[in-house]
Amino acid sequence: MESLQMTSFPKVAEPHPEPEPYIEAEPKDSYKLAYIIHFLLGAGYLIPWNAFITAVDYFNYLYPTKHINKVFSVGYMSAAVAVLVALLSWSKSSRVQLPSVRTRMNMGQGLFILALMVAPVTDWIDHGSRTTAGSNVAFVVLVSMVMISGLADGLVGGSLVGATGELPGRYMQAVFAGNATAGLMVSILRVITKASLPHTQKGLRTSTQIYFVFSSLIVLLCVICTNVLDKLPVIRFYRNRKHANSPATHKSIEKNNFWEVVKKIRWLVASVFAVYAISLSIFPGYLSENVESAYFKDWYPIFLITTFNVGDFLGKCLTALYVPKGTRGTIWCSMGRVVFYPLFMGCIRGPKWMHSEVPVITLTMMLGVSNGYLTSVLMILAPKSVAFEESETVGIAMETFLIVGLVVGSAFGWLWNL
Repeated sequence: MESLQMTSFPKVAEPHPEPEPYIEAEPKDSYKLAYIIHFLLGAGYLIPWNAFITAVDYFNYLYPTKHINKVFSVGYMSAAVAVLVALLSWSKSSRVQLPSVRTRMNMGQGLFILALMVAPVTDWIDHGSRTTAGSNVAFVVLVSMVMISGLADGLVGGSLVGATGELPGRYMQAVFAGNATAGLMVSILRVITKASLPHTQKGLRTSTQIYFVFSSLIVLLCVICTNVLDKLPVIRFYRNRKHANSPATHKSIEKNNFWEVVKKIRWLVASVFAVYAISLSIFPGYLSENVESAYFKDWYPIFLITTFNVGDFLGKCLTALYVPKGTRGTIWCSMGRVVFYPLFMGCIRGPKWMHSEVPVITLTMMLGVSNGYLTSVLMILAPKSVAFEESETVGIAMETFLIVGLVVGSAFGWLWNL
C-alpha cells in the first residue's frame, strides 16, 4: 500500500477561471447637466443667424435701398459651407491635426460675439444720436460681420455635431432640440425688446441694441458651457472610450467611400437638398421684403419670421408622435414642396383676396411645419437605410447636402425680385 502511494501521480491543480474583463460603468449624468449643455450649445450656434435676420425692421430702416435678408442669406450660407468643406478636407489629411473640439468651438463662439456686438457699435459710431440712415461703409461692415458669423457657424456647428455623434443618441437629440428652439428664442427676444420701448426711430434703435447685447450674452453663456462640458465625468468617459477604440474606428471609416454611400441614399440627400433649397428661397428674404401689411406695418416681417420659427419647432416636435417606416412618402412630400412657389407668387400677383395677411401667414406656417417635420424624418431614416458601419458617412452626406441646399436656396431668393 505504501509503494502504491509512492508511485501515484501528483494531483494537477485545477485551472482558475479567467477573470472577466472589467467594463467601466457609464457615470451618471447628474441633474441632466450634459443634456442641458448640449441643448444650449445646439441653440447657441444658430442664435447669431436668427438674430441678424429677425432684426429686419431695424436694418430696413438703416438701409432702405438694400435687400437685407437676401444679402445676409447668401453671405452667411456661403461662408458656412466654405468652412465645412475646409474642415472635411482637413480632417482627411494626416499631415496637420485639427485643433481640439473645445478650441474650435471657443474660436467660433468668440467670432459670434464679435459679429453680434459690431452691429450696435457700428450704429453708435456711424450716426450716434442722429436718426439718419446708415452709410455704405457701415453696410459693408455689417455684411462682413454676417459672413464672419457664417464662418463661425461652420466651425462651431461642424465641431459640435461631429463630437456629439460619438456620444449616445440622446445628446444628438438635445442638439437638434436646441436648433429647433433657437429661432423661437430669438423671435421672442425681438418681440419683447421692440414692444418694451416707444414705437419711434430712437426706440427702434435702442431696442435693437439691447436685443444684440442680450444675444451676445446667450453666446457668452455657451462659451462657459463649452468649457464645462469636457470636465463632466459622463463626457470624459465617452471621450476616453473613443480614444481606446480609435484605431478600429478609423479603419472602418476608411473603408467607406463617400460617394458610394451617397449613391445608396441618393433620393434622401436629394430630398434634404430640396427641402432647404425651397425653404431658404422663401425664408427669410421673401417674407421680409416681398409682402407688406398696412395693419402690421414694420411688425409684419418679424411676425412672419416668428410664424415660420414656431412652425419649424412644431414640425420637429411632431416626429415624437409619428415617423413613417418607409422613405417613399417622405421623398415625394419633400419634392412636392415646390407647390409653395406658385402659392406664394399668388400672394404677390394673384387674386386680390390672396394679398391679405391670412393667406401669407397660413402658407408661412405650413412652410415652417413641413420644413421641421421633413428635416427630422429624413435625418432619422437616412442612417437606418444603410449598414451600421456606414451610418457616420451618411450623417456627413446629409449635412453636406443640407448646407448646399441652404446656399442654393439663398441664391434663388433673389428670383422674387425679377
